[in-house]
Amino acid sequence: MTVTAPAATTPHPIYPNLFAPLDLGFCTLPNRVLMGSMHTGLEDHARDFPKLAAYFAERAAGGVGLIVTGGFSPNIVGWLKPFGGTLGWSWQARKHRQVTAAVHAHGSRICLQILHAGRYGYHPLQVAPSRIKSPINPFTPRALSARAVERQIRAFVDSARLARDAGYDGVEVMGSEGYLLNQFTAPRTNTRDDAFGGDATRRMRFAIEIVRRIREACGPDFILIYRLSMIDLVDGGLAWNEVVQQSRAVEAAGATLINTGIGWHEARVPTIATSVPRGAFAGITARLKPEVALPLVTTNRINMPAVAERILADGSADMVSMARPLLADPQWVAKARDARTDEINTCIACNQACLDHVFENKRASCLVNPRACAETELNYLPTRNPRRIAVVGAGPAGLACASVAAGRGHDVTLFEAASEIGGQFNLAKRIPGKEEFHETLRYFAGQLDRHGVDVRLGKSAGLEDLADFDHVVLATGIKPRIIDLPGVDHPKVVGYREVLTGTVVVGAKVAIIGAGGIGFDVAEFLVQQGTSPSLDPRRWHAEWGVDLDYGDNRGGLVPARPEPPTREVWLLQRSPGKPGARLGKTTGWIHRATLKAKQVRMLGGVEYLGIADDGLRIRHDGKEQRLPVDHVIVCAGQEPFKPLAAGLAGRKVQLHVIGGADVAAELDAKRAIDQGSRLAAAL
Repeated sequence: MTVTAPAATTPHPIYPNLFAPLDLGFCTLPNRVLMGSMHTGLEDHARDFPKLAAYFAERAAGGVGLIVTGGFSPNIVGWLKPFGGTLGWSWQARKHRQVTAAVHAHGSRICLQILHAGRYGYHPLQVAPSRIKSPINPFTPRALSARAVERQIRAFVDSARLARDAGYDGVEVMGSEGYLLNQFTAPRTNTRDDAFGGDATRRMRFAIEIVRRIREACGPDFILIYRLSMIDLVDGGLAWNEVVQQSRAVEAAGATLINTGIGWHEARVPTIATSVPRGAFAGITARLKPEVALPLVTTNRINMPAVAERILADGSADMVSMARPLLADPQWVAKARDARTDEINTCIACNQACLDHVFENKRASCLVNPRACAETELNYLPTRNPRRIAVVGAGPAGLACASVAAGRGHDVTLFEAASEIGGQFNLAKRIPGKEEFHETLRYFAGQLDRHGVDVRLGKSAGLEDLADFDHVVLATGIKPRIIDLPGVDHPKVVGYREVLTGTVVVGAKVAIIGAGGIGFDVAEFLVQQGTSPSLDPRRWHAEWGVDLDYGDNRGGLVPARPEPPTREVWLLQRSPGKPGARLGKTTGWIHRATLKAKQVRMLGGVEYLGIADDGLRIRHDGKEQRLPVDHVIVCAGQEPFKPLAAGLAGRKVQLHVIGGADVAAELDAKRAIDQGSRLAAAL
């Protein structure tokens, strides 16, 4: 079934390019927003398809022009993981019809992504063009014979045909990010010397045959997106002339759109984390624009309408792809269209609930929107029994609870001892590369105002202030843990709050006690010069060695040129092992690499002996040493702060404790917002 969405008749007054229709010849998309592919975990079991349908339907209702699903393998050897999402049999296609019907009911279109993992498959059945093991996978792939290559091509075509039978408007062929097709095109992973290896023309033959045969099998009125790796960011990747050659061949083979792929999973350059500047890779799509006639889609770190409009207006691309921003706010398109940009719940690119969850075999969600992928379970329905609710503390947990409860119709008063809302977010937004937290606070401030929350800033709630409420929610956060160490009361010793707020200006040499998330944040704060490279793509490209012009380089890599650190920093932890090992699965390596480039000395297994005028004495690897530092910053954990809990216990009021006041093992905004939202939904 094909639907026709209404086309705009006059240019949008604010975002004329973003809301311009895109004519694909056989259909017209109502705007230039593509919901990019992102694996959620709901694709892997047919029993979860009703949830997947609800997830996509909510984004379709929000006005997205075109949706691409998470990746489905065309066969078993192409699995991302054992028993992962697969579309290779007709009985599987029937299950998908509930997904396509849900999207079409809202006038949107949806394409299924066909993704063959190749050597990235986390299982022993994986195959690849050559027997070369991935550095991020314990399994070694089996090299495909020429006959087996032909079977893989047929599997892609069969999967596309089944997708059409299932009601999909098209498919996206995943040819980037280091998956199987990309493994064929790059000399890094293709050492064959046959019809599918050798020079660039033979290396790309596998991909081109797939595109050509899908077009033949599915007809002219079927959207065929090819996800092309435009910059591999690995040694042995494609040269620019090969990117151009492949794009022209894909166009000639019958593709409808070319989508931009950035980097491989094994690349040591971040591509979608919050420290990556907005639109940092749009320039590579712009560079390809003159080479092909097909519409091009650009991607990565496009999270607000003004960013998307600028990219489209300057001719860098014909569409913008966003995945995580539509996790964060399914109404993103509608809000932009209706000039309600200030109401957008902005993706902060933290990866904590989306990609980290996926790589831990959990269902994806979103730190700032716990309803993502839980649309059938977590709903903020209007209350039938409005109650008076006091929320004490305007950190992430309190903000989420207050805004959701008020949105449901409760009478909510929010007490906050500080002069502004935000709690720990007000510290996080000061960290280089975490400037996006400003957006989250802007969103919550708007929600509080929109839903009529009585916000009392600079007010430390006492027991008498809470006497007349039906529910009291303590979201009072944490207090830093006091460490027991000789000299801990020395003037050199300061807390991380004082450093991040500028109350204390630390010296040229600093030791940080505690190498958890806070310790890493403080270290990055201390070594950065001036404004963050996250706000300046040119500086950021230089820091990480990214060359959008390629030059003579394969993969778009050049030697990194990190800016010198402003201080000499030691980052220390008591527990043995590598500092930062417990940071986020998809972002921890970025923080470690950043500090290494800034010459921060990171030590694990440290015994702290004492602090005196001459610095910090430690024992490491059995040897005592003195660190001649000007300041010692304590980031050694925190404890729940809930001074009102005891006084409220036993009173008629119903007491709830959430966020850091409940559990303070490590600052966790994801858990805090989820907990606050779920409590408010249940009240």
